[in-house]
Amino acid sequence: MGIVRRQGLRNTIISYFGLGLGFVNTTFLLPRFLEPGQLGLTQVLVSIATIYAQLSAFGFASAGIRFFPYFRDAERRHHGFLPLLLGVPLLGFGVMTALFFLGKPLLLSLYTERAAIATYYPWIAVLALFTLLYSLQDAYLKGLYHTAFSSFLQEVLLRVLIAGVALLFGLGYLSFPQFVLAYLGVNSGLTLLLTAYLAYIGELHLQPTREVLHVRPVRELLGFGAFALLSNISGTVITTIDALMLGSKESLAAAGIYAIASNISIALVIPSRALNKIAFPLLADYWKDEDLPRMAAFYRNTTRLLTVLGCWLALGIGLNLDFIYHLIHRPAYAAGTVAVLLLLGGRLLDSITGLNGLIVVTSPRYRYDLIFNASLALATVGLNLLLIPRFGLTGAAMAALLSLASINLARTWFVWHSYRMQPFTWRIAGVLVVAVTAGAAAWAVPFVHSYLLTMLLRSAVLTGLYGGLLLALGLVPEAGPWLRKLRGR
Repeated sequence: MGIVRRQGLRNTIISYFGLGLGFVNTTFLLPRFLEPGQLGLTQVLVSIATIYAQLSAFGFASAGIRFFPYFRDAERRHHGFLPLLLGVPLLGFGVMTALFFLGKPLLLSLYTERAAIATYYPWIAVLALFTLLYSLQDAYLKGLYHTAFSSFLQEVLLRVLIAGVALLFGLGYLSFPQFVLAYLGVNSGLTLLLTAYLAYIGELHLQPTREVLHVRPVRELLGFGAFALLSNISGTVITTIDALMLGSKESLAAAGIYAIASNISIALVIPSRALNKIAFPLLADYWKDEDLPRMAAFYRNTTRLLTVLGCWLALGIGLNLDFIYHLIHRPAYAAGTVAVLLLLGGRLLDSITGLNGLIVVTSPRYRYDLIFNASLALATVGLNLLLIPRFGLTGAAMAALLSLASINLARTWFVWHSYRMQPFTWRIAGVLVVAVTAGAAAWAVPFVHSYLLTMLLRSAVLTGLYGGLLLALGLVPEAGPWLRKLRGR
């Protein structure tokens, strides 16, 4: 657990610092300088590139993490694993690029504002290539237990660069077309920095070797990758299909408003995202060693901690939405208030059910995750088709909530049924009761003539009561040694 604590702590610090930068981008810069339609266009372009890259990868990012323990050998340059990890997805990218340009008329026909997308169509392919290479190098670094730098690039540097581009646009130094190209460029440029980092730590081994074909059968990696592709694409569908379908069924402006709502609720994902970076390779090692007792303990402990953080963040955001939207000087964005609450509910449920998805996808029965994720992808698309025409962007948030609830309940049941591991203890029930109590008390704080002052009072009541009750009732046993040390001082 030592490496988990060190890497997890670094990732958490980086992620929350990045969250602060993302909040500044979301509430001060992007919505202040961009109309909802302009912001929606950038989201649609990035979403298309993300799915493009995901299909090209053929699940090899997940396969790399899953099988790297078998190849790990620093003296032998990991048996030439990195060229194999990059080679197959690059072949896939060539195929997808041909389909992407052949299918251009069909894709553009889905959007009423197709001229705006057509202008940047070739640049989507460029962004997809760099997104693909970034994900593969990031997977390689996860297998090496080097995750902090990639977290810094994704969570901090990317947001700093986006803020700089937004400021240049807002101050009139960039036109909107130049802003879009710069926005896509900074997303792509991180890949080159990650490559430089691999060279710096001495792990950029690009020379192919024959021995890589004998460590594990390539057919096994391809088989796992095929299943991981469908597993990963479901997560991508949840995070991108709403913007794509809102842009198609409603307007690019609706996609922009929804993007702000999603960014506001994204705080709940930060703890699990930081944990997942190190938990994935660790779980792969547990399965390799057949150490189910340690895995079960890790599952329970991480779920409880994610629940504690998730409840606090969900309540803090939900209680202070008026303050958050007050900071955004364009009233049109406040139309996403209900969407934020629904997205918070879905992401909180994801935290409460823990690492079920990672356990399934790294287990010997990983093929069963295909059923869950294929069903999830179809359900998400179907729910969006049903709910967006009726409820607009609120319908997209409802679809995300229902999709997250169904997949997490299914995966949690599967892990319990297959391996007799479940993450729930009496402490999690206690955390939920404390969260409801503290949230009700903070909600009772009336508006006091200032959005800022009201936010500070509600947050103080929430944090004081929530944290105090958790410690008093012993619901966070990890805090015991820290409290004893504090008393000693």
